[in-house]
Amino acid sequence: MSFPTEVPAAEPGTYRFRADVEQAGPAVFTAPSDVVGGGFGLFESSTEPGRLGAVPHYHQGFSESFWVISGRLAVMSGRGWEVLGSGDFAHVPVNGVHAFAAVGDERARFLILFVPGAPREHYFRGLVDLFSRGASTEEIDAFALECDQVNLRDWEHDPIPT
Repeated sequence: MSFPTEVPAAEPGTYRFRADVEQAGPAVFTAPSDVVGGGFGLFESSTEPGRLGAVPHYHQGFSESFWVISGRLAVMSGRGWEVLGSGDFAHVPVNGVHAFAAVGDERARFLILFVPGAPREHYFRGLVDLFSRGASTEEIDAFALECDQVNLRDWEHDPIPT
Protein backbone atom coordinates (compact mmCIF):
# COMPACT_ATOMS: atom_id res chain seq x y z
CA MET A 1 0.00 0.00 0.00
CA SER A 2 1.25 3.47 -0.79
CA PHE A 3 0.20 6.77 0.62
CA PRO A 4 -0.97 9.70 -1.52
CA THR A 5 1.76 12.09 -2.57
CA GLU A 6 -0.60 15.02 -3.14
CA VAL A 7 -2.24 16.88 -0.29
CA PRO A 8 -6.03 16.72 -0.74
CA ALA A 9 -8.06 19.92 -0.65
CA ALA A 10 -9.61 20.66 2.73
CA GLU A 11 -12.51 22.82 3.79
CA PRO A 12 -11.37 26.15 5.24
CA GLY A 13 -11.05 25.92 8.99
CA THR A 14 -11.02 22.11 9.09
CA TYR A 15 -7.36 22.10 10.11
CA ARG A 16 -6.55 24.91 12.51
CA PHE A 17 -4.75 25.61 15.73
CA ARG A 18 -7.25 25.59 18.57
CA ALA A 19 -6.28 28.27 21.06
CA ASP A 20 -9.73 28.59 22.63
CA VAL A 21 -9.82 25.23 24.42
CA GLU A 22 -12.70 24.62 26.80
CA GLN A 23 -12.56 22.82 30.12
CA ALA A 24 -15.32 20.92 31.92
CA GLY A 25 -14.35 19.52 35.28
CA PRO A 26 -11.16 17.50 34.87
CA ALA A 27 -11.42 17.41 31.03
CA VAL A 28 -9.80 19.90 28.66
CA PHE A 29 -11.28 19.62 25.16
CA THR A 30 -7.93 19.76 23.38
CA ALA A 31 -9.26 18.67 19.97
CA PRO A 32 -12.98 17.89 19.99
CA SER A 33 -14.20 15.83 17.03
CA ASP A 34 -16.08 18.72 15.45
CA VAL A 35 -12.83 20.72 15.23
CA VAL A 36 -10.78 17.94 13.61
CA GLY A 37 -13.33 16.60 11.14
CA GLY A 38 -14.85 13.78 13.22
CA GLY A 39 -12.12 11.16 12.89
CA PHE A 40 -11.05 11.44 16.52
CA GLY A 41 -11.41 13.48 19.70
CA LEU A 42 -8.46 14.30 21.95
CA PHE A 43 -8.94 15.45 25.54
CA GLU A 44 -6.55 16.10 28.40
CA SER A 45 -7.71 14.92 31.80
CA SER A 46 -6.42 14.51 35.33
CA THR A 47 -7.44 12.71 38.46
CA GLU A 48 -6.34 12.66 42.07
CA PRO A 49 -5.04 9.50 43.78
CA GLY A 50 -7.50 7.82 46.10
CA ARG A 51 -10.58 8.14 43.93
CA LEU A 52 -11.73 6.27 40.87
CA GLY A 53 -11.37 8.36 37.71
CA ALA A 54 -14.08 6.33 35.96
CA VAL A 55 -16.15 3.37 37.07
CA PRO A 56 -15.92 0.20 34.96
CA HIS A 57 -17.73 0.88 31.68
CA TYR A 58 -17.65 0.30 27.93
CA HIS A 59 -18.52 2.13 24.71
CA GLN A 60 -20.21 0.55 21.70
CA GLY A 61 -19.35 3.22 19.14
CA PHE A 62 -15.74 4.21 19.75
CA SER A 63 -12.40 3.06 21.15
CA GLU A 64 -10.57 4.88 23.91
CA SER A 65 -6.82 5.22 24.41
CA PHE A 66 -4.78 6.75 27.22
CA TRP A 67 -1.34 8.38 27.12
CA VAL A 68 0.13 9.44 30.48
CA ILE A 69 1.71 12.88 30.71
CA SER A 70 2.67 12.75 34.40
CA GLY A 71 1.91 10.79 37.54
CA ARG A 72 0.79 7.17 37.57
CA LEU A 73 -2.48 5.98 36.06
CA ALA A 74 -3.90 2.52 36.67
CA VAL A 75 -6.01 1.38 33.71
CA MET A 76 -8.30 -1.63 34.01
CA SER A 77 -9.00 -3.67 30.91
CA GLY A 78 -11.42 -6.52 31.47
CA ARG A 79 -10.75 -7.37 35.11
CA GLY A 80 -7.02 -6.69 35.49
CA TRP A 81 -5.11 -3.45 36.02
CA GLU A 82 -1.88 -2.11 34.56
CA VAL A 83 -0.08 0.87 36.07
CA LEU A 84 1.12 3.38 33.50
CA GLY A 85 3.72 6.08 34.01
CA SER A 86 4.79 9.12 32.02
CA GLY A 87 4.95 8.23 28.32
CA ASP A 88 3.01 4.97 28.66
CA PHE A 89 0.04 4.17 26.43
CA ALA A 90 -3.02 1.92 26.76
CA HIS A 91 -5.69 1.16 24.15
CA VAL A 92 -9.22 -0.06 24.90
CA PRO A 93 -11.13 -1.37 21.87
CA VAL A 94 -14.81 -0.82 21.16
CA ASN A 95 -16.86 -2.80 23.75
CA GLY A 96 -13.79 -3.21 25.99
CA VAL A 97 -14.68 -2.93 29.68
CA HIS A 98 -12.31 -0.46 31.33
CA ALA A 99 -11.83 1.96 34.20
CA PHE A 100 -9.01 4.16 35.43
CA ALA A 101 -7.65 5.67 38.63
CA ALA A 102 -4.61 7.67 39.69
CA VAL A 103 -2.27 5.77 41.97
CA GLY A 104 0.72 6.89 44.00
CA ASP A 105 1.18 10.29 45.59
CA GLU A 106 0.52 12.77 42.78
CA ARG A 107 -2.25 13.76 40.42
CA ALA A 108 -2.17 11.82 37.14
CA ARG A 109 -2.39 13.91 33.95
CA PHE A 110 -3.16 12.09 30.72
CA LEU A 111 -4.53 12.37 27.22
CA ILE A 112 -7.63 10.44 26.16
CA LEU A 113 -8.08 9.68 22.46
CA PHE A 114 -11.55 8.71 21.21
CA VAL A 115 -11.76 7.07 17.75
CA PRO A 116 -13.87 7.86 15.84
CA GLY A 117 -14.56 11.25 17.30
CA ALA A 118 -17.53 10.97 19.66
CA PRO A 119 -19.14 14.12 21.13
CA ARG A 120 -17.61 13.44 24.55
CA GLU A 121 -17.60 17.14 25.44
CA HIS A 122 -21.40 16.80 25.90
CA TYR A 123 -20.77 13.93 28.34
CA PHE A 124 -18.15 15.82 30.39
CA ARG A 125 -20.24 19.01 30.53
CA GLY A 126 -23.23 16.94 31.65
CA LEU A 127 -21.23 15.24 34.39
CA VAL A 128 -20.15 18.59 35.80
CA ASP A 129 -23.81 19.62 35.95
CA LEU A 130 -24.95 16.32 37.49
CA PHE A 131 -22.23 16.31 40.16
CA SER A 132 -22.80 19.98 41.03
CA ARG A 133 -26.46 19.33 41.80
CA GLY A 134 -25.86 16.08 43.68
CA ALA A 135 -27.45 13.74 41.13
CA SER A 136 -28.00 10.10 42.06
CA THR A 137 -25.92 7.28 40.56
CA GLU A 138 -29.06 6.23 38.66
CA GLU A 139 -29.30 9.68 37.04
CA ILE A 140 -25.59 9.66 36.22
CA ASP A 141 -25.76 6.17 34.69
CA ALA A 142 -28.86 7.05 32.61
CA PHE A 143 -27.09 10.14 31.26
CA ALA A 144 -23.94 8.09 30.55
CA LEU A 145 -26.02 5.59 28.59
CA GLU A 146 -27.36 8.43 26.40
CA CYS A 147 -23.70 9.26 25.64
CA ASP A 148 -22.65 5.70 24.64
CA GLN A 149 -21.19 4.83 28.01
CA VAL A 150 -22.54 1.74 29.75
CA ASN A 151 -21.50 1.97 33.42
CA LEU A 152 -20.98 -1.36 35.17
CA ARG A 153 -20.88 -0.39 38.83
CA ASP A 154 -21.13 -4.03 39.99
CA TRP A 155 -18.38 -5.28 37.64
CA GLU A 156 -16.07 -7.62 39.54
CA HIS A 157 -12.41 -6.78 39.02
CA ASP A 158 -9.03 -7.15 40.63
CA PRO A 159 -8.20 -4.61 43.35
CA ILE A 160 -6.75 -1.31 42.15
CA PRO A 161 -2.95 -1.45 42.51
CA THR A 162 -1.18 1.10 44.68
